[in-house]
Amino acid sequence: MINWRYARFTGNTPAPKAFTFHPEPRSIGSYAKGQQLLSGNYLLAGELVEAGNLSLWAISPPSPTFLREQHGFAWLDDLVAVGDSKARHQARQWVFEWIKIFGKGKSAGWQPSLTGRRMINLTSNAAFLLNGLDAKNSRKILKSMGKQVDYLSKRWHSASNGLPRFEALTGLIYAGLSLEGRDHVLQPAIKALGQQCAKHIGKDGGIASRNPEELMGIFTLLTWVVTTLRETGREPDENILAAMQRIAPTLRGLRLGDGTLARFHGGGRGVDGLLDQALADAQIKDRSTEKLMMGYQRMSAGRLALVADCAPPQANGKLAHAGTLAFELSSGRRPMIVNCGSGERFGDGWPRACRKTAAHNTLQVEGVSSARFTKGKTEIDNRLFGGPDLVTCNRASDLTGVWMVATHNGYGKKYGLIHERRLFISVDGRELSGEDKLRAADKKQQAQFVRSVIDAPSAGLNFMVHFHIHPDIGASLDMDGHAVSLTLPSGEIWVFRQNGGLLALQDSVFLDHKHLKPRATKQIVISARAVDYKGRITWNFLRAADGGRNTRDLVAENPANQPS
Repeated sequence: MINWRYARFTGNTPAPKAFTFHPEPRSIGSYAKGQQLLSGNYLLAGELVEAGNLSLWAISPPSPTFLREQHGFAWLDDLVAVGDSKARHQARQWVFEWIKIFGKGKSAGWQPSLTGRRMINLTSNAAFLLNGLDAKNSRKILKSMGKQVDYLSKRWHSASNGLPRFEALTGLIYAGLSLEGRDHVLQPAIKALGQQCAKHIGKDGGIASRNPEELMGIFTLLTWVVTTLRETGREPDENILAAMQRIAPTLRGLRLGDGTLARFHGGGRGVDGLLDQALADAQIKDRSTEKLMMGYQRMSAGRLALVADCAPPQANGKLAHAGTLAFELSSGRRPMIVNCGSGERFGDGWPRACRKTAAHNTLQVEGVSSARFTKGKTEIDNRLFGGPDLVTCNRASDLTGVWMVATHNGYGKKYGLIHERRLFISVDGRELSGEDKLRAADKKQQAQFVRSVIDAPSAGLNFMVHFHIHPDIGASLDMDGHAVSLTLPSGEIWVFRQNGGLLALQDSVFLDHKHLKPRATKQIVISARAVDYKGRITWNFLRAADGGRNTRDLVAENPANQPS
């Protein structure tokens, strides 16, 4: 049976009569968002609906992500942050309306992951809802929660692998700890969560989607479960603790200088402070970042931090991006070079556009992405296929700094070309140098290159390398168009130069959940051509205080220290 049928025909067991435990709220609401909700401005999932006097349930959700936050009851935290009688009345009213309209199993809100979210938010904020409430209405809320627990116990396994399944099981655990008469679901849910950890959290602390923000969401839920279990005198499953030990160093390695996550494969920067709190709660000391973490490589020195995507994207992934070998870069607490981000919350063609190679800080051949996408019923259903299936990555360090060389074969089948990227960060963190090469490595690839060139309008193949600049950074062409100056809000100045191509400063966009619309920004674009089975450009970012050294030639200058 599908979810709504299970939802409709569960809940025949006696309703819980009381709460036996009130979990502490772990997520922090926003006072400003709470005030917006009370004024009829519903800002959910980065989208604003100005509803006036209309109830939250009287509006049509503008997107699937809006609906998920709506039915997940995350807005309860924001109303609790306001905390006055008006906010309490509004919270109760919306809960009762949901029970009346959707409580019998109607609507897309009856999905295991969303039901899990609701249970987390309802149990964590139960004191706010129930204090001073009459017995009749208290029973109404408890009866609805009992029905949702019964539904979750039967349907959690139907949630998608990854964060949705972890949300469903976390909600079930919270309910088993909190509701009288539902403790029988607790131990099976804890065991199931441990099994999910063992099965879906890799040895490198990663998950199949390779989405850093999704991994952070899973880790945060695990810390909540462990903390809450220990508050009630229970010990977590060993598989849960082992998974947290694997995840923590990976998440530390995926952060830029401002503490936010690098944005890859549909992931955003993360909610401010949430990751820091989760890492602090977990109390895991491992900080090793020199190995591949979920397929990402971290390089850092001085104030400079870089995270690069050095593994194949998830095959058939709904949110996977064609950004292999792309990187994000920060100086101190200032993001400098960033991917365009996830377009999932913005609609109007943004989801597909932001998944293409050109939306990432990497190389693109003939305007074609390194992977392709299916055409689903909606943009969010488009799956990635035909991307790189072989990605290599090696690193080395010496007294001068840190080196990395990586390759991928995403353009091998169509053009017979391998993309190789070399990166170097100086030991003082004042220089990032790079080289991007295309090459046909064997006779078969050379033959494919020749066939693709015959189909091209002119000799050789065009390729472009993109560097998308964070919108808070000023960018201008200097030296008669041969350099780009980047001015950070702190006053710090970096100069970008290149060799082997044509330099241009073009328009770009930056998409982020904190802003309702895409933000205009700039991108550095280098254009060149691959001829005779190869193409090559070199480039570097240099702090202006270092004086105008020429672009480092990564091949000729110090080959002995480069990884093979």
